[in-house]
Amino acid sequence: MLSTDHFPRAKKYWHMGAMRDWSDLILHPMAHALHYGTSVFEGIRAYETSRGPAIFRLEEHIDRFFISARVARMNVPYGKEEILGACQRTLRENGLEAGYLRPLLYYSYGNLGLIPKVSPVELVVGAWKWGAYMGEKAETGITVIILPWRRVHHSQVDLRAKLGGIYIQSAICGLEARARGAEEALFLNLEGRVAEGPGENIFLVRDGVLKTNDLSESILEGITRASLLEIARDLGLEAVIGPIAKDELYAADEAFFCGTAVEVTPILRVIDGSDAASNPAVHSIGPGRAGEVTIRLRQAFREVTAGRNPRFERWLTFV
Repeated sequence: MLSTDHFPRAKKYWHMGAMRDWSDLILHPMAHALHYGTSVFEGIRAYETSRGPAIFRLEEHIDRFFISARVARMNVPYGKEEILGACQRTLRENGLEAGYLRPLLYYSYGNLGLIPKVSPVELVVGAWKWGAYMGEKAETGITVIILPWRRVHHSQVDLRAKLGGIYIQSAICGLEARARGAEEALFLNLEGRVAEGPGENIFLVRDGVLKTNDLSESILEGITRASLLEIARDLGLEAVIGPIAKDELYAADEAFFCGTAVEVTPILRVIDGSDAASNPAVHSIGPGRAGEVTIRLRQAFREVTAGRNPRFERWLTFV
């Protein structure tokens, strides 16, 4: 039996139309995706509500899943409705009131030339209970570090897609950030402006106005990001989209990361390690604690995902 210490309550996963026990191993070591990162994926959360489990923006996630597959030149073996159903079934089969869903498409066993000429595309969906990505600091706030390595640029690859191979940069820099005393990394783009975290978009708040950037700044335009922009409008908060300079980040009253995993996590300090200096400067954001706008947006987001805001119930797929 495989340990599920890091996959709480995981019992089964969906693979190519069938439910399998979590300990069933299906991947050959010569599978194409293991060697070249030829996979695409989504991260999706389901939340506990008074009406049972509800998957947050499931359709939008699966729409992006198909965009990613097109970018990766994958022929998806199932249609959209079948994948929507597979996600719901996987959540049910694991008996989860709330949890994390991971659909994954990958080039499997066939050949190991760089071009997967005869490697079929396979689909798997896993589900497990997953709490706050940043642990206790998700509430109080985190320290991030700007590393010298720049984010993959939008001129190099279609950044609308969640491509498995791209995330090796995220993994390396996330490890480096933690080794250097921060909770997370923060990337600059090739132009030297603020891009995003390894798996998170960023927002600033200055004089009560929200600001985030867009695809031209070499980011994944996240679904949580888009949701917060709409929630902000509903709350009467002003939001702008545009480039973010480092100095603008340092002068912000508030800053936070957002994403499926981190949800809404305040940023309290930024270490500027962008030039690899031995004693990098540390910048406090605002008063060095979670700001009022961040807290307000986080609470509003929680109301939406818990099914307590009827204006956004359209974003929930009840299971």
